[in-house]
Amino acid sequence: MNTDKVEGKFDQVAGKIKQGVGETVGNQKLANAGAAEQIKGAAKETWGNAKDTANVVREDNRARATAEKEDLKYRADNSAHNLRDKVTNTAQNVKEKLNQKLDDMKRDHRS
Repeated sequence: MNTDKVEGKFDQVAGKIKQGVGETVGNQKLANAGAAEQIKGAAKETWGNAKDTANVVREDNRARATAEKEDLKYRADNSAHNLRDKVTNTAQNVKEKLNQKLDDMKRDHRS
């Protein structure tokens, strides 16, 4: 709970007390000031709730972005590994085929 929410709740309670006292003693100015303080407190509490919500959304988005980043890194690393395997396997296959052809040529010329 942030300070705006706490102050807002306090202002609402104080305003309610002022309003009640003003109405009890017949002081309209005090009663109106109490009502105004309640409104101010409600606005302050709502502002505190909005700030809390913004923080929750920000943290959630940060967590999602981190998870997406980790997922993308994993997929990129995996793709790079697979590509390296394909390239090295292809090179190995080409080497074996060429060596086989070279061995065939040697054999043909020695016979």
